[in-house]
Amino acid sequence: MIVVMREGATKGEIDNVVGRLEEFGFAIHKSKGVERTIIGAIGEKKPIYLQSIEAMDGVERLVPILEPYKLVSHSFQKETTKVPVGDVVIGGDEVVVIAGPCAVESRDQLFAAARGVKAAGAQILRGGAFKPRTSPYSFQGLEEEGLKILAAARDQFGLPTVTEVVNPRDVELVEEYADMLQVGARNMQNFTLLREVGKSKLPVLLKRGLAATIEEWLMAAEYILSEGNRQVVLCERGIRTYETATRNTLDLSAVPLVKELGHLPIIVDPSHATGQRRLVAPMSRAAIAAGADGIAVEVHPDPGRALSDGPQSLNPQQFQELMEELGPLCQVLGRKLGGQDA
Repeated sequence: MIVVMREGATKGEIDNVVGRLEEFGFAIHKSKGVERTIIGAIGEKKPIYLQSIEAMDGVERLVPILEPYKLVSHSFQKETTKVPVGDVVIGGDEVVVIAGPCAVESRDQLFAAARGVKAAGAQILRGGAFKPRTSPYSFQGLEEEGLKILAAARDQFGLPTVTEVVNPRDVELVEEYADMLQVGARNMQNFTLLREVGKSKLPVLLKRGLAATIEEWLMAAEYILSEGNRQVVLCERGIRTYETATRNTLDLSAVPLVKELGHLPIIVDPSHATGQRRLVAPMSRAAIAAGADGIAVEVHPDPGRALSDGPQSLNPQQFQELMEELGPLCQVLGRKLGGQDA
């Protein structure tokens, strides 16, 4: 449930309500609105508890949360969450572009990619150091050496980094080098991992599962928020359907729907969704038109030699052309493409 405090409620009144809720065994999550403090109380709601809380000084009303995802819902927070990644903000007025190779293969390869995406206007560098692959014989990533290369690229080019963590035991290690933790599609319901990244102080990029419903996706985000980490960005990356012409089916209807259901920002990954570089640009435009807070695009200096996801990766020139297309589109929509002049 939600406890809505009266406008002007004192800190003492708020603390008393929180204390009473904790006595009753509720988990507490506070949200400071423009005019009122909102207290989210997760737990068993017995009538005697509700009556006691409702009668306390400073309480305006109690509001039940009907959605199963309590902390993600608009009932708990009306305003879109703004998630800082380094000095970049996802969920604000700007459309944020994340770009880089699927996997960190070498220092030269990552630096070439970072140089290209930085010049074109990307704001966040992506690159996998740990690569969960369908085949055990495929390239699995450079692991800690890859993380060190990512950190060096961040220092060299001034781009905050996002990289995937696949094992709960590796969260602390990845935290040492990255600016944002990614939970990939195959791990969306790895609840142990979700709880672990929920304890992290770094923002989290949560990709939608291969066949996950929107409710399941939002409930996965709830796991992270329930552990105290509110800095979560959702990523629509396509879902598996009976269609075989593309790698996955990009569900752009999820973008406005997720924004209607909850307060977390959402970006779109057209590279993993389509699996074909010629479809990345049109789906990037469509994602922004649908209201996405950003896109994540795979860019490799030489896609033909990529160790992972070459067919869906743009080269730096193609990425530059994409960015040139997106700027005017954002202006038409009354938005600004991050990293570019107004």
